[in-house]
Amino acid sequence: MKITKPERTFVPADANLDSWDVLQPLLEELQNRELGGLDELSKWIQDLSEFEAVLEEHVAWKYIKMTIDTSDESLAKDYQNFVTELQPKIAPYSNALNKKLAEHPQADKLNSKAYQIYLTKLGLEIKLFREENIPLQAELRKKSQEYGAITGAMNVEHNGETITMPAAGALLQKPDRSLRHDVYEAISKVRLEKKDEIDGVFDELIKGRDTVAKNADFKNFRDYAFDMLARVDYTKEDCMAFHEGIANGLVPLTKNILLERKEQMGVEDLKPYDLSVDPSGLAPLKPFDDGKELIEKSIAVFDKVDPYFGDCLSTMKELGHLDLESKTGKAPGGYNYPLYEIGVPFIFMNAVGTQRDMVTMMHEGGHAVHSFLTRDLPVTSFKSCPSEVAELASMAMELISMDHWDIFYTNEAELKRAKKNHLQDLLSTLPWIAIIDQFQHWIYLNPNHSRDERKQEWNNILKRYETGVVNHSGFEDYLDYSWQRQLHLFEVPFYYIEYGMAQLGAIAVYRNYKTDPKKAIEQYKEALKLGYTKSIHEIYETAGIKFDFSSDYVKELADFIQGEIDAI
Repeated sequence: MKITKPERTFVPADANLDSWDVLQPLLEELQNRELGGLDELSKWIQDLSEFEAVLEEHVAWKYIKMTIDTSDESLAKDYQNFVTELQPKIAPYSNALNKKLAEHPQADKLNSKAYQIYLTKLGLEIKLFREENIPLQAELRKKSQEYGAITGAMNVEHNGETITMPAAGALLQKPDRSLRHDVYEAISKVRLEKKDEIDGVFDELIKGRDTVAKNADFKNFRDYAFDMLARVDYTKEDCMAFHEGIANGLVPLTKNILLERKEQMGVEDLKPYDLSVDPSGLAPLKPFDDGKELIEKSIAVFDKVDPYFGDCLSTMKELGHLDLESKTGKAPGGYNYPLYEIGVPFIFMNAVGTQRDMVTMMHEGGHAVHSFLTRDLPVTSFKSCPSEVAELASMAMELISMDHWDIFYTNEAELKRAKKNHLQDLLSTLPWIAIIDQFQHWIYLNPNHSRDERKQEWNNILKRYETGVVNHSGFEDYLDYSWQRQLHLFEVPFYYIEYGMAQLGAIAVYRNYKTDPKKAIEQYKEALKLGYTKSIHEIYETAGIKFDFSSDYVKELADFIQGEIDAI
């Protein structure tokens, strides 16, 4: 598809967006403009929307470049300068503009559901805004980037070579158990060497976030975060129900998966370095060799699912909106970053040729398709979906793409292994999501805890979801700090349970797909096109599924996946 940036009507095409002398007059014009009737208000919203899209895309590129090469101090400085110098100046204007819209006498005549949701989000932003929090939030954004710099610089020595952490993780799929032990030990050592430094970063983040919440008249950051994330479709009690549903409805199934693995491997003790290897002793699955092959095969898979999906990835490739391979100095993880002005997102990954990398590409590709499907919505805010919806797009794509994984695996036995591994991983990941979320609730309800108390509570939570099958002896210290692997705790607090809720939704989409593929794909597309113009419940209903995480529903969906595993 041919895509170009829309012609701007408010922000000059050649505007220097790093200059406050350029940004301030634009913000003041929006703030001071006289608004009469609904037509003038609608035009003002369009101009504000354009300004937000242009500026967000500008900052996005700074973040993308910084994460691609964390060793380049100039890139980090460029991003941090915007975060610490310009964003604090923009924040008071943003609050004033929110109030200008929310308090406009014609606002209630913007009577579509989309505008109701938009105004609700604005109301929450107004409620949270405090002038004294502006510099604190800038420092918190800067502090959270320290985690990425620390972990991005981590490397492992192996056979006389220095390799990245993702490359070391790939070695845990090798059949040689002594090799896996040594690699896991090396990874543990590298991470534990930095545990105190990472603990220190986290201490400061907790303290700063607690201060921000209390400045805004909240008892704790947990309650502040729920409004910050605009969680209006479910409650804190629903999160507890999710934890309960996973502990009761899923852990027994994950225990059976681990017991089967232990039996297949014929080991007396199943160790943490035994969890990624093929239990039958086969070589690791290798669906692709390099980033070029990954994107070519991914385009082919997406094209088979729906030609529009393949076209989306092809467009990203043509525009250079992909950076997929792992390399030294690259920040950890993977993401799809929406670029709201052009409407073509950017995918960042750390691929080393593993099955997990291929699944990650399916996942991020699902996010990308979502960006394309919402690019023509008239207001930038409509395109910014809650994560419970955004992650539905990505996780459902992982599952509905499986029918075409033969493009990556031409060998039938390997294809079956890949599908079974993914479905088992899916079930095994849900308890970890519940663990991380429960941990965050405790962290921010008890912000003055000591590091020892944090470690103790982490282990208490782990026990709730423990299957008793994996023997961690010799690696107890590493287990104590295993939460430090979770990027979300540092960069996007409380953004994680959404993965679990969306995973349940994705399973339901997949169940529909197995019954009627064409109808399920159409419902999926129609749901994603909505962006955030409907409630989460309504978007899920459009996709033909329920927004539900009760124990019974969790078990129902988990049993379906177990049935799919058994059928492979």
